[in-house]
Amino acid sequence: MSSLEKPILTWFKKNKRDLPWRDTSPWGVMVSEYMLQQTPVNRVLPKWNEWMDRWPTPKDLAKATPAQVITAWGRLGYPRRALRLHAAAQIIAEDFNNKVPEDQETLQLLPGIGEYTAAAIAAFAFEERSLVMDVNIRRLLVRAIDGEEHPKPAPTAREKARRLEILPVKNAHLWAAATMELGALVCTSKNPSCELCPIIGQCNWRKNGYPKTDLVRKSQDWHGTDRKCRGTIVQALRENESLTESAIKKLWPEESQVEKALKTLTDDLLIQRLPRNRYRLPQ
Repeated sequence: MSSLEKPILTWFKKNKRDLPWRDTSPWGVMVSEYMLQQTPVNRVLPKWNEWMDRWPTPKDLAKATPAQVITAWGRLGYPRRALRLHAAAQIIAEDFNNKVPEDQETLQLLPGIGEYTAAAIAAFAFEERSLVMDVNIRRLLVRAIDGEEHPKPAPTAREKARRLEILPVKNAHLWAAATMELGALVCTSKNPSCELCPIIGQCNWRKNGYPKTDLVRKSQDWHGTDRKCRGTIVQALRENESLTESAIKKLWPEESQVEKALKTLTDDLLIQRLPRNRYRLPQ
């Protein structure tokens, strides 16, 4: 057993948040993993509850239209995730008897599921021993073990190998949940609460004097971006059955940016172009 395991699991038992997807079906776990990609918990919570009330199984979601799915996704961002989840639900309903697959290889064949999401679903839905490496887990362990402030943008083979070495044989799913929670609540990216950390005495980042990383972490200004423009258009089409191109252009100051957004949204199948230059959500 790693010397980190017992104090972290003890801390988790006392401090874990009461999140609904921690006591739900494998489908509920899967929905949460799609929603939590690049979106904080507090924004996901109300949407996850609405989604599960409306579509409690893959078969229920499979019957929905793309327009219903995109509208229900609301302002979670990256609405392509909603369409991928919808497509995955259709496959699960038709090919897997309405049951989420258990093994990671099969999960990765579904739309929108990569290595991380497959590992997370295997761990949290089926209590499998899988290597879950979200940003909170990676930041916590790169500080405690490697003595560095931030992990690299993507896990390296060396990082994966080192984390596998300390992955518990039993209850690895609890280890994943506990390290994720500790990273999210205490070992945060900015201003970590080190005095509350159960492994402060073992943390190599602390022992090294909290050296700053060479990695420059830039946060993109949301306002004025192509993503913001796309989001504005999709939101307007959630609120209207259809809109003309001229009406859409009034929503945004840069006409060329709107034209680009309309093209990429259409290419991504997030909106449909109708005759007479009208647009709507896909039906």
